[in-house]
Amino acid sequence: MILRTGARTSMSRSQAALLGLGLLLMLLLYVGLPGPPEPTPWLSGDPNVTMLVGLTRGNSRIFYREVRPLHRTRRPEVVLLHGKAFSSSTWEQLGTLLLLAHRGYRAVALDLPGFGNSAPSREASTEAGRAELLGRALRQLEVRGAVLVSPSLSGRYALPFLVREHPQLRGFVPIAPASTLNYTREQLQAVKTPTLILYGELDRTLAREALRQLRHLPRHSVVKLRNAGHACYLHQPGDFHRALLAFLDQLP
Repeated sequence: MILRTGARTSMSRSQAALLGLGLLLMLLLYVGLPGPPEPTPWLSGDPNVTMLVGLTRGNSRIFYREVRPLHRTRRPEVVLLHGKAFSSSTWEQLGTLLLLAHRGYRAVALDLPGFGNSAPSREASTEAGRAELLGRALRQLEVRGAVLVSPSLSGRYALPFLVREHPQLRGFVPIAPASTLNYTREQLQAVKTPTLILYGELDRTLAREALRQLRHLPRHSVVKLRNAGHACYLHQPGDFHRALLAFLDQLP
């Protein structure tokens, strides 16, 4: 009798362990996969802004973080891309999203395919595909008259979009972007989008290469951030934010 009771107890414990493991796996799966756009707790409690995170629709779904001012304005909408070691959360942590919303700008930060919460995409393997991916994300998020902020790696998306679709943009803010050598002087001179070229004075490689190329953009200004390296917006966030806001505020 004792042996039978022990067997039942052992079986019960095994079943409970399997059930608990199954519930844990379901929980991890649920937490790991971002859901549809909905209000989220980050930056919560601020009555002056509306905050959303989610995935764009379609086959190549892009994760985004969005902050809107309480009262919509006719100001440009700011789209923030990111570098190789970063994601959309960089702009949340730096305070850029909240700062822009407080100044009346709608701000959207994207996770590029294969980074953050965005899955890899076959389209990202070609220049045309990357431009289309970015354009589709902007359309699905109903971003109009965007100012595109493009640091480092994200130049592989922003520059082909700029060359092809620059009439859609109200401004362009390259920060030592990659892939500038892929475009000719004539291609860049055809772009009439107001541009703020930002770079850190300690970035002596990609920033200098990008600056030589991007000077062909006819409507550009240049700001060098002192004592800052390649990710100059992280090294000197105050100077970066002042330069960005000054550029945005003077756009028509």
